[in-house]
Amino acid sequence: MFHEKLNEYFNLLHCSGKEFAARSGLSEATVSRYRSGARTPKPHSSDMKKICRTISAMAAKAGIPDVTDPSVSQELNRLAEEALFDYEGLQTKLDMLCSVLSVNVADMAKSLKYDPSYLSRIRSGKRRPANPQKFAFDAAQYFSQSFHGDTNQKIIAEIIGTAPEQIKTQGGFAAAIADWLTSSNAKKPDNPMKKFLETLDAFDLNEYSKAVRFDTLKVPSLPFQLPAKKTYYGVEEMKNGELDFLKATALSKSKQDVFMCSDMQMDDMAADAEFSKKYMFGLAVMLKKGLHLHVVHNLNRPFHELMLGLACWIPLYMTGQISPYYLKGVHNQIFCHFLNVSGAAALSGECIAGFHAKGKYYLTKSKDELSYYLERSACILEKANRLMDIYRDDRAEELSAWLLADAHAGSARRSILSAPPLYTASEDFLVRFLDRRNVPAEKKEKILSHAAASRNRILEILKTDTVSDEVPTPNQDAFLKQPPALSLSLMFCEETFAYTYQEYIEHLRLTEEFAKKKERYSVIKTKESAFFNIQINIRENEYVMISKNKAPAIHFIVRHPILREAIEHLDFSSLI
Repeated sequence: MFHEKLNEYFNLLHCSGKEFAARSGLSEATVSRYRSGARTPKPHSSDMKKICRTISAMAAKAGIPDVTDPSVSQELNRLAEEALFDYEGLQTKLDMLCSVLSVNVADMAKSLKYDPSYLSRIRSGKRRPANPQKFAFDAAQYFSQSFHGDTNQKIIAEIIGTAPEQIKTQGGFAAAIADWLTSSNAKKPDNPMKKFLETLDAFDLNEYSKAVRFDTLKVPSLPFQLPAKKTYYGVEEMKNGELDFLKATALSKSKQDVFMCSDMQMDDMAADAEFSKKYMFGLAVMLKKGLHLHVVHNLNRPFHELMLGLACWIPLYMTGQISPYYLKGVHNQIFCHFLNVSGAAALSGECIAGFHAKGKYYLTKSKDELSYYLERSACILEKANRLMDIYRDDRAEELSAWLLADAHAGSARRSILSAPPLYTASEDFLVRFLDRRNVPAEKKEKILSHAAASRNRILEILKTDTVSDEVPTPNQDAFLKQPPALSLSLMFCEETFAYTYQEYIEHLRLTEEFAKKKERYSVIKTKESAFFNIQINIRENEYVMISKNKAPAIHFIVRHPILREAIEHLDFSSLI
């Protein structure tokens, strides 16, 4: 960096800041700021010329021939230009493209002839490329060559803020990407993962249930006349088939789990607001009936579309009655398939990719055929991987067992919290906290026991691994607008216990004291919290756990590499 090179010259010349200021005509304060890195002179400015002339003159006097005015000027002006470069913007935009396009960093590194770990550090902002302009050009070449199809071009054009027709040639495509990566005032799109987390943070299941009148929703009992077998052709008839399947399932006596899997194009169906309303109502009726849904999501699509799709499922995920899955790899790109199976009916279909309107769909209630499709769905589930594990209060014991086992698994951990962690609170603090709220003795004992278990678990982790917690430190005015609550989501506490400002400050102090005592534990204080109702726990390269704090508490454990990495690489400070 500029200030590092400047200090190298000072050491070489055995020169003090005071002496250099006197020789150059710059003030001592200005020289000090340049040496510390607090400021950098503009390239080719008056200050820069004074610095270069003074260094070369002192070097000549000291008999150092290699330090000349041209060489010093070239080096320092180059470093000053790099200092002005928007590295943060480059990192943010690179990470965005990699996330949206589901880029395999190892493949990209191989193509660019970079070390994969070096590229990952650039993407996460932990390293700066030595030559940012060249790096941006190389990256742009990779994106233009690897994602040159019409769909990808449209996606990239939207991200970088240009018209698709303006980047039809590969050279023009690469140039547009490189210009966007290196421009400090270029459009920086919202991260789709950020939108997903913000949606989850803002979502209130109780309010949603009231809005859709879920509590008063009645499972219809009217007879539903549907032939034993029925065939549907094209998109419009397929919509009718979907609704017929939902009706047949909801009105049947079967309590068997429901299986849903599709890699069909869904754009035209999603665009039909009336159909979407009826479809979501049908799903709500099935959930109200108590049915459990196994949904295999198609992840072979652009990242932003994937995240938008998952965001739509949040209300259903929050019920705890959805098990989401995915299938690894890219599957047959010629045929698209569709399969819904319940204890009452099966709806299957297929089409040629790109010819959705020419598809054929078949609904059956025949026992023999239903048995065949049930076996087929079971085979798919055997091949599928969990997209995420979802824990609500009915799985509290399972979650506790998993957390206990996970404490012995190695790797670094970090958390983005909306309040100090429960395990740093002393028993004395918690007793006083709960007594002030007149918490009944039985509930108080449960909370204290849970806190002790949390403390033991973190101590077990800290025996071998590092833990870093990001904790907000709002001022009193900001705090009072929305007081955070004691973190009790892991015990699925049905009540919310908000801090007073004095209690929050005391818990922060206890957290800092805990960090001083435990070498492998660190606390990072942030001005504000990125989220209020969720907290995020990351075990690097293994999983991300997203916990909804507000009752009813729910926990999502995400292991899918694309989703996990998108959260791991997210700059949470930019969300504040």
